[in-house]
Amino acid sequence: MKSIFNYITGIFKGVWTLLKGMSVTGKYFIRLDKIVTQKYPENRKKLKMYDRFKGEVIMPHDAGNYHRCTGCGICELNCPNGSIEVLTDKITTTEGKSKRILDKYIYHLSMCTFCGLCVKTCPSTAIAFSQEFEHAVFDRQKLTKVLNKQGSSLVKDIAE
Repeated sequence: MKSIFNYITGIFKGVWTLLKGMSVTGKYFIRLDKIVTQKYPENRKKLKMYDRFKGEVIMPHDAGNYHRCTGCGICELNCPNGSIEVLTDKITTTEGKSKRILDKYIYHLSMCTFCGLCVKTCPSTAIAFSQEFEHAVFDRQKLTKVLNKQGSSLVKDIAE
């Protein structure tokens, strides 16, 4: 008797949740004042991505071609699938101390899952997500990028 009651109760709960979900869908179907869907690629020129959108990882540079990356490698350690490689060099400052500087910051876009762990854990906020989302290429080599531009290092900060 108890199993029949549980069976009938389960059917009614299932129908209730189905109707609840269909009501949400029905509200969006009837509501015409706010269009949620964007017509891509027709509106490519005026396409607005949301602020929390996770595009590819970038390393912002200032006008003097300097970035904030110290080459600590925390982003490389936190990347779950190894899509970031941080290659560093050691230099000697004017005081005689050895200091680590960034040589190359290699980002493998083809391996990235856009989880955001690298951006969250960067202590110097040197990397961020861009709004770029079109990554279709015929050659996979184009998806491997060196993010620090040539000649950009923290030698300016070390000398001071």
